[in-house]
Parts: sequence; structure tokens; C-alpha cells
Amino acid sequence: MATSSSRSLGQYRRIVVKIGSALLVERGELKRAWLEALVGDIVMLAEAQSEVLIVSSGSIALGRGVLGLPQGPLKLEESQAAAAAGQIALAQAYADALGQHGKKAGQILLTLGDTEERRRYLNARATIGMLLKMGAVPIINENDSVATSEIRYGDNDRLAARVATMASADCLVLLSDIDGLYTAPPAQDPDAVFLPEVPRITAEIEAMAGSAGSELSRGGMKTKIDAGKIATAAGTSMVITSGKELNPLKRLHEGARGTWFPALATPASARKAWIGGHLEPRGNISLDEGAVKAMKSGKSLLPAGVTAVSGTFSRGDAVTLLSPDGCTIGRGLVAYDVDEARLIAGRNSREIEAIVGYPGRAEMIHRDDLVLEDAFLNGTR
Repeated sequence: MATSSSRSLGQYRRIVVKIGSALLVERGELKRAWLEALVGDIVMLAEAQSEVLIVSSGSIALGRGVLGLPQGPLKLEESQAAAAAGQIALAQAYADALGQHGKKAGQILLTLGDTEERRRYLNARATIGMLLKMGAVPIINENDSVATSEIRYGDNDRLAARVATMASADCLVLLSDIDGLYTAPPAQDPDAVFLPEVPRITAEIEAMAGSAGSELSRGGMKTKIDAGKIATAAGTSMVITSGKELNPLKRLHEGARGTWFPALATPASARKAWIGGHLEPRGNISLDEGAVKAMKSGKSLLPAGVTAVSGTFSRGDAVTLLSPDGCTIGRGLVAYDVDEARLIAGRNSREIEAIVGYPGRAEMIHRDDLVLEDAFLNGTR
């Protein structure tokens, strides 16, 4: 296991960076020099072949300034109005800063349900994947302008962890006003010891997490530890480091202090385990020999290779995959509702739009959403 001093962001291929309001906004004004330095860091990582996603707080804090709202607690409708105004200014600031380096920004606003409900989860995952494929930087925030307490996260630490797992990122960076986890709050306890690495989040580690946050930051260390539990279980390493100085990602890349939480698996293996063992199949899809052979070589399942469809599944549900002789060879997350899957079974992907009335996905099940049984892969089935 690498120690924190030997870690570098350059070893990760897909990185989610969470930015708190207090780092980005001061007295209702955007800290443009800080943002421009951060974007320089993102460009540096992109040149090293790393993809970067940003989960950014700041819309409400910025919207306060835009709308001239006073300091102190806001009513729900005031917060939502501030978010609506601030989100425009925030997105424009990111787009302008990235544009100076020839980069594009893509804004995605999420609520809790978007990462909990499978159909919306798959839509968000596909959008993120396409933005990255096109070289754009996804800028993600909670949809504070419409979210209420029943459908919101309330902090962007846990949202960032969910985004990291959704995007199959291998690293999550939480930029904070503190440089990592200590055995006690360092501002209160002079004997607090800094922890450079936490191999596993235990009850003892959770007890160390304080709850203090600034006026602009709803989350404290507790939400960061909660984020670590989500991320590491899904195969994403996490680091908490200070974002107070300019170029925080470059500094971390060069060995700046931070607390690292190593992943307990790889993103791919964690996702495969989730699909293979934690979702109840809602139907069956029977395959021809050509489809079986293609999937064994690592390809997606196309409609042309489907011979029969049964069950009551909806898009995003898990289904069981059956070989021509009826044996279970795996399972996956299907891209179509059962009625549409029946209509396009056995047909060429180019015919999908004419059959279902919209330009659907070419794959019945994408290879990233597919897990095959060991016995099938090893030739014993």
C-alpha cells in the first residue's frame, strides 16, 4: 500500500474534485484568482491524461451577492432563489476560466433521487460519460433551486462521493479548509495528531470526525468521513486536503499534505459486484451464439443478438442473461423497458429509432453494465 508521501494525482485516470463554498466565494463575490489557478491545475491533469469532474458548491453563497441578500440564515425560498441566481454566475465563471485554456464546461444539476433511482442514475452516468468523451469538464452541483429537505443531500461531500461512484472515478479529492483528518479537532486540541492515511474507516475513525463547518459550508469532517465510506466501498480512493492556497491540485500532485483513504476495490470490480450480487433480476434475456461469443470477448450486448425477452423490467433494472441452451451466463443493467426490448430483439441497432420512435442506445446492455459468471468465462458452462 502506497503511503501518502508517495501518492500523486497523476496515478489516477478519472478524478472527481469537490470544492466547498468557502474556498470559492467570499462575501458574495467569486474568488476569481483562486478559480483560475484551480482551472490551471485541471488543465495540467488533463495534459497528463487524467479526466477531471468538478462537484462545486457556491451557488447560494454567490447568489447572495447577486441578489443582495443579507448574511445569516436564509428561508428555504430565499436559498432557492439565491441558488437560481448564483448557479448562472457560477457556471459562467467556470466556462470562462476553462475557455481561456480551450476547454469546454458542461453543467449538471442533481438531486438525491438522481443518484438513487436507477433510471435517472443511468441517464446522469451517460451524460457524464459523453461530456468526458467529448473533452468537456462536467461541473456538477446539487439542484438547490428546486430541492427540498426530502430530496436533497444537504452537503456536497456525499454528493461528490455518489458522483465518483456513478462515473467510476478512481480518485475523489475533497478540498477543505483543513489539510486532512486529525485524531481530534486541531484548533481545540494542541495534542491532535495528523493521520496521513486511513486504511479503513472504523468506528474509532468516525468518532474522530468533528462537526464544525463555516457559515458557508454545511458539511464538517463527519460528512467527509461519510463520503469516504461511500467512495472507498465502490472502488474510489479519497483524499482530504487543504484548498486554501492557490493551485491546490498541483500542490497535492507534488506531495502536499492530505489524508488518503485507499479504495477497497477497483471501480470496475466494485460496480460488477453490485450488479452481480446486489440487484434482484427483473427478467430474462436469451441470446444467440454470436452474442454469447461477443460478450465473452468483452463486447456489449446488441439487440441483434437477442432471441427472447421475458419479465417485467424497466430501463435500468437488472436482468439475467441466458445462453441458447437456457443456462445463466451473467446479468446486466438493461437500457430498454421490456416492451421496447421485445420490439427491437433480433434487430439491427440502426433500426431502433424507426421501431421505438426515438434514437435509443445502440446497446441492449453496455459492457460497463454487464457482469458474466466465472464458470461461463472459464469455459465450464
